[in-house]
Amino acid sequence: MSCVRSRSVRRVIYTASVVSTSPLMEDGSGFKDFIDETCWTPLNLSYAYSNPNLTEYVISKTLTEEQILSYGTNSDIGELEMVTLPLGVVGGDTFQSYTPLSVALFISSLTNGEFTYQALRFLKELVGKLPIVHIDDVCEAHIFCMEQPSIRGRFLCANSYVSSSEIADYYRKNYPEHHVKQEYLKGPKREIKWGTTKLIEKGFVYKYDTKMILDDCIKCAKKNGDLLTTKNN
Repeated sequence: MSCVRSRSVRRVIYTASVVSTSPLMEDGSGFKDFIDETCWTPLNLSYAYSNPNLTEYVISKTLTEEQILSYGTNSDIGELEMVTLPLGVVGGDTFQSYTPLSVALFISSLTNGEFTYQALRFLKELVGKLPIVHIDDVCEAHIFCMEQPSIRGRFLCANSYVSSSEIADYYRKNYPEHHVKQEYLKGPKREIKWGTTKLIEKGFVYKYDTKMILDDCIKCAKKNGDLLTTKNN
């Protein structure tokens, strides 16, 4: 509403979360065959591996994004362009002096952190697999949306959709100096398709693939002293 009152802002870009885009069926019976911008997290379900804080986080993120987008169809506030960018799990390196929580989720199979691993399991069961994106691509996506002559709507921001077991297996194969427990290498084989190309169709180009995202998470964690070298059994 501050943007409306300013009479000078013509576009609002809201950084949203992928927790609002679950492909869960409304009755909780399973997942849809795809995940894209038409998916909204059902709020009437009990989520696996959840706790009150995580459940409230999902509800607040979903309701907030819905409310933000509703302003874009409200003629009473003028021609304000509303854009939401639900981000996947954000990986990559950082200038911060600590490892961001989202990066800690990526490497939870190496650190055995109970909180981060439970959060990863929760997210996997909420959205089927893990949409992931590099922090540099996240920044560029925001700039891209700022620079368009006109843009509005919802755009999922992630360029890979992988299982937690695939992440663990990549680290096991490429970083053998770190131990990966066998339990992290197991998980359901879900065939949910990543169905969104909306940002790409607008002309956006992702620069970081899955390998680059995962490698930069390792680089970040090592730099901040969060990874100890051990031997795989």
